[in-house]
Amino acid sequence: MRDTGEFDVSGALLGWYDRHAREMPWRVGPADRAAGVVPDPYRVWLSEVMLQQTTVAAVRDYFLRFTTRWPTVGALAAAPDDQVMGEWAGLGYYARARNLLKCARVVANEQSGRFPDTYDALLKLPGIGPYTAAAISAIAFDRPETVLDGNVERVMARLYDIHEPLPGSKTILKEKAATLTPDARPGDYAQAVMDLGATICTPKSPACGICPLRDPCQARLAGTQSDLPRKTPNKPKPTRYGHIYIAHGDTGALLLERRPDKGLLGGMLGWPGSDWSDTPVETPPFPADWHSLAGKVRHTFTHFHLILRIWTAPLPPNTAPDGLIIVEKHAFRPSDLPTVMRKAHDLWRTR
Repeated sequence: MRDTGEFDVSGALLGWYDRHAREMPWRVGPADRAAGVVPDPYRVWLSEVMLQQTTVAAVRDYFLRFTTRWPTVGALAAAPDDQVMGEWAGLGYYARARNLLKCARVVANEQSGRFPDTYDALLKLPGIGPYTAAAISAIAFDRPETVLDGNVERVMARLYDIHEPLPGSKTILKEKAATLTPDARPGDYAQAVMDLGATICTPKSPACGICPLRDPCQARLAGTQSDLPRKTPNKPKPTRYGHIYIAHGDTGALLLERRPDKGLLGGMLGWPGSDWSDTPVETPPFPADWHSLAGKVRHTFTHFHLILRIWTAPLPPNTAPDGLIIVEKHAFRPSDLPTVMRKAHDLWRTR
């Protein structure tokens, strides 16, 4: 079944997409696709990883910088970790960047530089979950996989007037989406549904009057489109606190640490500091006359807010304390730091 009643949903969406597809640097548009231009799986994969939990507007410049600097999966696989993590800074969710490198290296070294073209094979790669595997399989290889992101969930909830709240309704929303996924042009269709949700079937004030699916849309007929999809209320985010320590030498050298590979900001450079908790213990990296800066760093992660107090002191001569790194002024780039650490650097520089 690929329609709702007598209405050909996939046909209507593809016709709309042919006229109104968004232009994106990672996308092969419908006219080029019809002319035989094949999407680059590397660019599709990279864009999908970047777009997780992030907007198209935020990703565009990052994508262009990445593909200019590392135009192939082999080039990315050969890149030093610090350079990739530095370019990623600001996109957040740094585990994605670590998995990005792991995946690139598996594809380059174990797959002869070629991404597998099936959902099941893609799912075995580091950092690729069900959504990303379906998106790459459909968009890059034109496989009839069902892609379900937030935009598609919203379209399905309204098209079928489904009132069960997310995330509990994900299963039925995917089942509905699967009945509409066509065998012909599934990659274009997947992008069409996402474009519809992003530009017309928007979270607030959907433009139902110009929607290609307005006639079969059950929520529009019931007048409930603005209420859907329903969501289970989020719990308030807790606030955690911490201390960080910026030690600086006469020549401009700075003291940094490499965070553990596992955990938040894993593998990235940052300032030595305490735990992040309700009552963090002051843990300076070496004995000194530490001074507290006026002002604090505030940052929000996915699951909590963070407030950091900054302490400064002169860097001791000779060697770095155990487990820490001295970075000379000429080798230090604030852009290599994750956003929260860069905020601390910027606050310190202004004091």
